Amino acid sequence: MNVTYHPLGDQAVLIHFKQEVSREVLAEVQNLKQAIQEDQPEWLYEAVPGYASIAIHYDLVKLIHEQDPYETVTTYLKEKAETVKSSKDFKQRTVKIPVCYGGKLGPDLEEVAEHAGISAEEVIKRHQHGDYTVYMLGFAPGFPYIGGLDPSIAAPRKNNPRTAIPAGSVGIAGEQTGVYSIETPGGWQIIGRTPEKLFDLQRDESFLLRAGDRIEFYSITQKEFEEWQQ
Repeated sequence: MNVTYHPLGDQAVLIHFKQEVSREVLAEVQNLKQAIQEDQPEWLYEAVPGYASIAIHYDLVKLIHEQDPYETVTTYLKEKAETVKSSKDFKQRTVKIPVCYGGKLGPDLEEVAEHAGISAEEVIKRHQHGDYTVYMLGFAPGFPYIGGLDPSIAAPRKNNPRTAIPAGSVGIAGEQTGVYSIETPGGWQIIGRTPEKLFDLQRDESFLLRAGDRIEFYSITQKEFEEWQQ
């Protein structure tokens, strides 16, 4: 496993993998993350994966007797990385997300269809048949950057971002799709909305999704959307 290690502040190590967005690199990130979490070293605070990196945050108090805490953690991580076999596979959950496409909930569906040169119905069909994986969470709490979009419906961000996009809005930006976890400004092309809450502090796990999850979108009607919300 070809990786490099860098300090990230005084209580974290940033591990860089091959700098590309691909399932192969994602698998390396996820497999190392899972191996570390299975060990659960007492100093581990959090492992935060990115597209081609993972940040390992550690608790200095747990390493108070170590002469060089950063070196201790880095040595462990290097040894762990050597034991993780390169593989395109990794453990994944599958999460199904309902989406009400078009209309007021998907105001940019027609624009995406025009950009692709196909009908709105075909955009919906192709959006539901992507091979989706969450690459990372970011931008807002629980916001998933999801790869695997059919490239035929890829669309650029809007020239003039909206000042407020409702939570649950499903959008396209380039060759990615994503779901707004909270109301926030944004420039993604909004093609629908899900009644699912991606970020909810009332749940045991605040975030519905995790990096590495496999996503399946399916269509629901406006009535079903409203009933789900109630």
